[in-house]
Amino acid sequence: MQKTPQDIFDYANITDDCIKCGKCIPVCTIHNVNADEVTSPRGFLDLLGAYQRGKLELDKNVKSIFESCFLCTACVEVCPKSLPTDMVIEQVRSDIAKKYGIAWYKKAFFLLLRHRWLNDLAFKLGWAFQTCGFKIQEDIDSMKSRFNLPMLKADRLLPSLRKTSFLNAYEENITNGGKRKVMIFIGCLANYNYRNIGDSLLEILETLEIDAYLAKEQKCCSAPAYFTGDFDTVDNNAKFNIEYFEKIIEKEGVEAIIVPEATCSAMLKIDYAHYFHDQPEWKKRAEALSSKIFMATEWLYKHTQLEELLAQRQREDLVVTYHDPCHAKKMQGIHQEPRELISKNYDMVEMSDSNRCCGFGGVTMQSEKYHFAKAAGAPKAAMIEETKADVVSAECSACRMQINASMSYADVQTTFKNPIELIADALRDKDE
Repeated sequence: MQKTPQDIFDYANITDDCIKCGKCIPVCTIHNVNADEVTSPRGFLDLLGAYQRGKLELDKNVKSIFESCFLCTACVEVCPKSLPTDMVIEQVRSDIAKKYGIAWYKKAFFLLLRHRWLNDLAFKLGWAFQTCGFKIQEDIDSMKSRFNLPMLKADRLLPSLRKTSFLNAYEENITNGGKRKVMIFIGCLANYNYRNIGDSLLEILETLEIDAYLAKEQKCCSAPAYFTGDFDTVDNNAKFNIEYFEKIIEKEGVEAIIVPEATCSAMLKIDYAHYFHDQPEWKKRAEALSSKIFMATEWLYKHTQLEELLAQRQREDLVVTYHDPCHAKKMQGIHQEPRELISKNYDMVEMSDSNRCCGFGGVTMQSEKYHFAKAAGAPKAAMIEETKADVVSAECSACRMQINASMSYADVQTTFKNPIELIADALRDKDE
């Protein structure tokens, strides 16, 4: 039986429920790159049970172990008892943060996530001076650091910055003459780096004659902080967003909040309620809001005539392969919807394991444990190359960042596009 959020603090009970069948081992992202029973789902659960019973000290070695999980939820998907290994690890990381603190560069990053104006300022300054610290590769809209820092490895491909963010590039209320209206939650990477995702989503909504509300005060969903154990930032951002979204739904009459990012959508729709397990009022409000939140392709496929419109457009001379983000398929069950829309105009070929985690893993994995992220990304790059596809697509900018870096290491020439970008490309009149 699926564990409820109320159960997740009883580590010992979850440990006792684990039957040690081993089904989680072959699919575990960290175990595949660090074949140690300790860094496996059942190993994590045993340690968590011992920690709760007071038989395991939370020392730096144990800290390192619990920070090695990618939180990909692959183990939860195959577990006969659906044990929420990811959720209990997220909770124990809060204990780790309280005991050992959070690295200064993570604190600085999470501070930006709390304040939209500060984030805007930081990224605008970053754009102005990015050539001082980065080698810009304009042909692929990316850059590499000139220095080797915790979050900025010198050999790693990163998304370049934009002069103007998506949210600052448009009016808040966009009227397309329709009788329907949606709110867009854009996500930080799409707002500041992969801006064409938002631009493309607005093009699609214009074609469908659906009005858009950009909700310019929206804060980061706080997923990076949640996965790192900075629950103060989660509490701040989640409460603000819930109140803000409730007001928008009432005032603007939006029928849905659409999110072109799997991780953001999962955080807003599912993890907010998990986080507020011990705050009943906020948990109830988070659960009520969840029915309004959709991944962009999910809502466009199920609630509009987009599929029929695409079927009337010409097919593109491109082959596309699709990667299933962990927070889309495993957490939200979204995997067929983007494929159905993309396949109307593009030839699609499946990679050998589209479900395998790309290896992003969160802020700690992308900084202190980047050697694990790099190792986890290599097989995904090889799978993409095997398909001989022109484009790899995924509705997640964290996956995009990780997969682009992995393909760069392996010299794979495939282009990455969000499915929203591919759909907008197909809708445009090629004669214009």
